[in-house]
Amino acid sequence: MDQEKFGKFIKALRKKHNLTQKEFADKYNVTYQAVSKWENGKNMPDSTLIKKISEDFNVSLEELYNGEFKSKKNKNLIIISIFIIIAIILIITSFYNIFKTSDFQFKTLSANCPNFTISGNIAYNDKKSAIYISNIEYCGGDEKEKYKNIECILYEKNGKTENKISSYKYNEKESITLENFLKEVTFTIDDYEKTCKVYQDGSLYLKVNAYNDNHKTTAYEIPLKLDDTCTH
Repeated sequence: MDQEKFGKFIKALRKKHNLTQKEFADKYNVTYQAVSKWENGKNMPDSTLIKKISEDFNVSLEELYNGEFKSKKNKNLIIISIFIIIAIILIITSFYNIFKTSDFQFKTLSANCPNFTISGNIAYNDKKSAIYISNIEYCGGDEKEKYKNIECILYEKNGKTENKISSYKYNEKESITLENFLKEVTFTIDDYEKTCKVYQDGSLYLKVNAYNDNHKTTAYEIPLKLDDTCTH
């Protein structure tokens, strides 16, 4: 999921309907700052708002997910009519399943850990899934320790098998607090080969490993929770 393309799509959609950021924000009971972050690719609305935007502006979830409008081909009305008739005859018994396969559904991810708050989504159909995680915040106390090296890793666990999906690293000369590091962490995984049905609470999780100047290690493991089981 390319969140920059998503943001540009939302901006184009808003301008197409002659809405200001505030008017768009008021429509969904959010701040205009939140809309600005969506459009700049710094954040995304949750799955409920994504579905609502899709319905309100008559765009498909796939268009929102891919961040682009489907091209509209100008075809002769007779040719379209003939094609539709032939298509109905050929696929009448399987149309419903084809429709389901092409449509993306969304589930919300959150932290199943009292010391962290996380927001994210899984967009999926019965063939693949895409994972998006952002807004990771540490809320376990007043963390003032600064670290030279920090890595946040997204894992998937299936039984005893642990699979590293993606990671975000900080390795700079200037030390940084855990809180400020997490503000920059975003995971966007497109076309992930695993379908949503394999995920259980805790099977997706984040590990944070932080190292200070004295080589002291601070580590966290953050299980991720789905808002509901997947239907595929």
